[in-house]
Amino acid sequence: MMKILIKISNNILIFKERKKLNQEYKNIINTNVISCNELLFSDEYIHENPTIVAGFLTELAKSNNVDTALIETANLTLDVLEVLKTNPYIKSLILKEDTPLTFKACEKIVESHITSLNCYSLQEFMLEILDKYKILVECRSEILFASKFMKGNNLTSYSSLFYKITLHLTFPFSPEDEEDFKTFVKINKYLKYINVNHVSRADLENIVEILKKYDKKNIKILINENVADLNTIEYLRNYNKKHSKKQKIYFKICYSDAYLQENLIKQTNTNILKLCGFIIIFIISITFGYVFYDNYASMKKVTNIQENIKKVIEITDPQEIIAQIEENTDLEIEEEKRNINEDVASLLTINPEIAGWLTVNNTNINYPTVRAQDNKYYLSHNIYMENDPNGWVFIDYRNDPLAINDNLIVYAHNRYYSGVMFGTLSNTTKYSWYSKEENQIITYKTLNETYHYKIFSIYKIYKTNDYIATSFADTEAKQVFFNKLKERSIYDFNVEVTGEDKIITLSTCANENNRIVVHAVLQKDSE
Repeated sequence: MMKILIKISNNILIFKERKKLNQEYKNIINTNVISCNELLFSDEYIHENPTIVAGFLTELAKSNNVDTALIETANLTLDVLEVLKTNPYIKSLILKEDTPLTFKACEKIVESHITSLNCYSLQEFMLEILDKYKILVECRSEILFASKFMKGNNLTSYSSLFYKITLHLTFPFSPEDEEDFKTFVKINKYLKYINVNHVSRADLENIVEILKKYDKKNIKILINENVADLNTIEYLRNYNKKHSKKQKIYFKICYSDAYLQENLIKQTNTNILKLCGFIIIFIISITFGYVFYDNYASMKKVTNIQENIKKVIEITDPQEIIAQIEENTDLEIEEEKRNINEDVASLLTINPEIAGWLTVNNTNINYPTVRAQDNKYYLSHNIYMENDPNGWVFIDYRNDPLAINDNLIVYAHNRYYSGVMFGTLSNTTKYSWYSKEENQIITYKTLNETYHYKIFSIYKIYKTNDYIATSFADTEAKQVFFNKLKERSIYDFNVEVTGEDKIITLSTCANENNRIVVHAVLQKDSE
């Protein structure tokens, strides 16, 4: 039986094999000990209780602000990774022993939340696997310098060859330089720029041929020399014209500022510069014009729809709509509720998928909501079920349009420039907005009820689905969920939310990768 010692030092969670036990542990050799300074587990206990150990280490990392784990000996790696794979706080891993990374360990690392790895060495295919999962690898095994090229670019390990973005080449190449350059190109996956000290056609053509052989593309070769020879300049221009589109390898001369001032500026054709300036201004004007027109058209279209909605509400008898609902469905609306929210009932004449009406104070959000059979339809259709890039405000298809779920989720496009749909939801992230009590109440109407919710959390987050759960196993699970939402908030609203409560969630895109989210809890007097 092996004992695994766990301790924290300098915000690093350290795992090491403990072969000799202190006197205090000798009488409890078959138990697992927790002290103020260190933890001691047997490998058998970890194998039999991985979930318990994993949960404990997660809380330990959270409470001590630990984001790095260090494994001292290789034989502990698999056991440790098994209990760390669900730990969201451990982002960095250091494998201290100078042994190659195994494939089994590589598999477990990609299953975890680890984003950076420091190890002695690993095989090429493993580095590619880890790179696929965006895990940054640093190898400690050194490569002996065989050439001026390797030394000049500080290529000391396999990972440094793999991740290198910019190279510096000094011509002429020696045979050792050329051989090592070929090795580098074969291994590297990120090369974008090659700096060379001067123009040498033979050397330039040679490195281009090597790049082509290993199918390298989108590379700029930057020539750091003030080239004055017109034949050489013409050669580089012709090469770019003939080969750059196909090979995607480009030459660029990087002239010094002094050389440009003394030579090139004198040769610049003023009329060409003016023409380029006019072209740029024209393109910018067309672009801004299109953006302005598109947003104006979006705003105008939504305004027309809202005006039509008002007319429909004015001329429609909601009691007739309620009667039709009861006639065509199994729904029976209680007598005392027949006069509630006539505006919602009236809109069923234009769309049977009307769900309610959402209002957020001091924003443009004051729209009837709809619900489809999925969460895609109303991203591209308006309330009249017409194709429309503005979409419409809709609730999650899993929500009940006539009842309030534990989490009522409302989505819409962020039409930021025109301000329609959830284009003004970003206002809620500003202190001048969320600090005012009148803005912290969200109103939502259904066919026969009006609900008021008080905001308890506002935040921006990388795109995720972990806040759009609509049902929960029990009140404890719901409480854990609500606590997570409160912890994310950019502001403490000092609003209590319990597992017995119900909430509303507003969600829209902040940009391509992030979301703006608002959560509010249902007030007791509106239930």
